[in-house]
Amino acid sequence: MPISSNLVPPGDLSELFHRASRSLRQTWSARLAPFELTPHQSRAMRSLAQHGNSSDPAAAAGMRLKEIAEHLRIAPRSATEVIDQLEAKKLVLRQTDPIDRRATLVCLTEEGRQVSERVRAARRIHTQEYFGRLNAQERAELARILEKLSGSPER
Repeated sequence: MPISSNLVPPGDLSELFHRASRSLRQTWSARLAPFELTPHQSRAMRSLAQHGNSSDPAAAAGMRLKEIAEHLRIAPRSATEVIDQLEAKKLVLRQTDPIDRRATLVCLTEEGRQVSERVRAARRIHTQEYFGRLNAQERAELARILEKLSGSPER
């Protein structure tokens, strides 16, 4: 039975949303523990896997730290710390941008690509388990509501 918007004050909706979001983050952080990765490190690796490999052979593979910071929505200095940590684990490497030798690019190592794939698979399983408590109709409705709240155009 749908809940009337008159029965749930907006402050309560905000608290429920915050609790659900925190629960999702906490369970995901626990799933990252076996990979010895933090959420920021995982997100940086995901950005590199998605955006750091150009299909244009004339373009350089990798991302600049500024781009990584923008994808993670963190300060460039914080992105440097995240990349330093990943580099210490031999999951990423820095290299000179062949197009602009003043710039440095960050790319996943082979080990980093493998870990990234395993993390992505774990993320899919975690998402299925977490949202599996909802039936298909509830998941579709939640997706519609979240798209509306995030400012995304409706489908």
